[in-house]
Amino acid sequence: MSQTVLLTGVAGFIGFHTARKLLARGDRVVGFDSVNDYYDPQLKRARLAELDRLRREGGLDFTFVEADLADRAALDRVFAETSFDRVIHLAAQAGVRYSLENPESYVSSNLVGFANMLEVCRHAKVAHLTFASSSSVYGSNRKVPFSEHDGVDHPIQLYAATKRSNELMAHAYSHLFALPMTGLRFFTVYGPWGRPDMAYFSFAEKIMAGRPIALFNHGRHSRDFTYVDDIVEGVVRASDRIAPADPRFDPVNPDPATSSAPFRLFNIGNGKPVELKRFVEVLEAALGKKAVIELKPMQTGDVEDTFADVSAIEATLDYRPTTTVEDGIAAFVDWFLAYRRRRAG
Repeated sequence: MSQTVLLTGVAGFIGFHTARKLLARGDRVVGFDSVNDYYDPQLKRARLAELDRLRREGGLDFTFVEADLADRAALDRVFAETSFDRVIHLAAQAGVRYSLENPESYVSSNLVGFANMLEVCRHAKVAHLTFASSSSVYGSNRKVPFSEHDGVDHPIQLYAATKRSNELMAHAYSHLFALPMTGLRFFTVYGPWGRPDMAYFSFAEKIMAGRPIALFNHGRHSRDFTYVDDIVEGVVRASDRIAPADPRFDPVNPDPATSSAPFRLFNIGNGKPVELKRFVEVLEAALGKKAVIELKPMQTGDVEDTFADVSAIEATLDYRPTTTVEDGIAAFVDWFLAYRRRRAG
């Protein structure tokens, strides 16, 4: 049975792919996005144009609302006009290092905006809110693989702190108002239509231009790179399954991933970390060009390794990522080169 879904961050990387998945299966999608200039708005407009093309050519039910999450009145209007079966909240001010330069944008989008979303979902009695968290909440943790059952109270940059705050705010609303919620901690997502501020995208740009790329921590970082189609499969599965209360929840020894409220947290990643130097080798092979590499020390706000324990989401949602880094990078490069040619005119 088709659903009516509010999807925030629809002009963003993951939001765009999620919209395509939902529309392809026959859902009605209302997309919400401010189309800000954190990175090239032309890419965001190109994603929206592609969704509009799919709507026109496929007879799909897609509507776009351009507004800011911090504008509570705009959200109220959307909910007054449409009754939603599900809300998938992916909009946020992204980026780790940008939070050092412009912390106010994280407060406005990730805290004020998220609080507005909780309020409108509460009053509309939405059946299920699925929201994006981040692997960055693991902060200074060094126990790997990262597990939802471990504590995450030591964020090392503001972006992570806002994402952890979202999890806590969501749990409070779930407890107070019996509002089912599922939070998804995304691990490094890559693929076609990706974000230019992400390392793999900027690496591709610089390799093709013959400019050097900087590998921090001397390239010894490892990241749980996860292909966007695998991420989207998990997002949609999570949205479809309404979070239940955990009947085995023990308040004397509480599990951070579950609750006596209808609330769940899941890692959503590949579960197979790749060292950054290896990732660059795969990118070089796909581009057919060698990189000029500069090895540099660790950056402020970075973590050495990310590694997702995905056993919980596998067991609960039958989620299993299938895309190898070789296949994923090849798909990204095919799109990247075509998009680069279009931009060049």
